[in-house]
Amino acid sequence: MKTNQLMAKLSKCTFARKEVEYLGHIISEKGLQTDPEKLIAVKASPKPTNIKELRGFLGLTGYYRRFIKSYGAISRPLTDMLKKNAFHWSIESELTFEQLTKALCTAPILTLPDFSKDFVVEADA
Repeated sequence: MKTNQLMAKLSKCTFARKEVEYLGHIISEKGLQTDPEKLIAVKASPKPTNIKELRGFLGLTGYYRRFIKSYGAISRPLTDMLKKNAFHWSIESELTFEQLTKALCTAPILTLPDFSKDFVVEADA
């Protein structure tokens, strides 16, 4: 009879660390935060000049949307530009681009709930 064994490659394992990088996030005892290396890419990204670049920017910022309050409302002007023949960079687009970049680069640390205290979870599904 064959038994299933769980194998781990030691070179890919880390133990007794105060923080761990996982899928573009840093997980620590403080909570969940964006990976600072990814934020460098956001700061350095030039403003989009076509729909493909705009999709890339919105994809990157959308991945971290939980860190940006009212992400959908803020990104609406850029999202509207994805429609057919709607790409036109304007002052509103520039302000939205700068606002998203700033919001992401100053993203808060999302703390984990304290299960010893009462709290309410609200969902907008």
